[in-house]
Amino acid sequence: MTATVLIMAKAPEPGRVKTRLCPPLTQHEAAAVAAAALTDTLTAAGATPGVRRVLALSGDLDQALGATMIRSALAGFTVIAQRGVGLAERIVNAHLDSGPGPIFQVGMDTPQLTSELIMDAIRELQGGDGPDAVLGPAVDGGWWGLGLRHAEQVAPVGQVRMSTRDTGSDTLAALRAGGLRIGLLPALRDVDTIDDAAAVAAAAPGSRFADLVGTLTGPAAR
Repeated sequence: MTATVLIMAKAPEPGRVKTRLCPPLTQHEAAAVAAAALTDTLTAAGATPGVRRVLALSGDLDQALGATMIRSALAGFTVIAQRGVGLAERIVNAHLDSGPGPIFQVGMDTPQLTSELIMDAIRELQGGDGPDAVLGPAVDGGWWGLGLRHAEQVAPVGQVRMSTRDTGSDTLAALRAGGLRIGLLPALRDVDTIDDAAAVAAAAPGSRFADLVGTLTGPAAR
């Protein structure tokens, strides 16, 4: 069965995304960073062969910075609206709306993501004796990637409190309590603070994200 790469994202509207980058960035600059991160993530998924591609979007792309750039990177994607109250419920619904599986979900906070990382996760899920789910831990205690053999296996995630330092371990525990065998992916750093942005830019040289962060935080930026 064809695997699906699912990207969960907010439209990069100023004041709505990456607000922890402010200061030192302005809300407009933070939204531009988010647009670059999202575009790089879409590009990585677009370069992954033999998969379906779905963007589950919150917000209005017409009001976003970089909308033309993002729309160009969306070639070959199906775009669906996020639905639900709270991030955990929206994640569950996005998997169910994108099923039947296998599904590998990422967000827009890891622009260093590569098609190779995506393919490694999908191979784990498609292997006959592989795990039921894969989880990519984030260095801040959250997670950057979640893969499931079957969409309905996402149900335990709905009970996890998101955006805490324990979200990664809590998600792992919830999936295991649901009877799933888990494979762990490499840990990545996601972009929340300006220090995160600089570190991730260094890990993704030549990307849109790295180029933009360099212009905003380099010696000549301010």
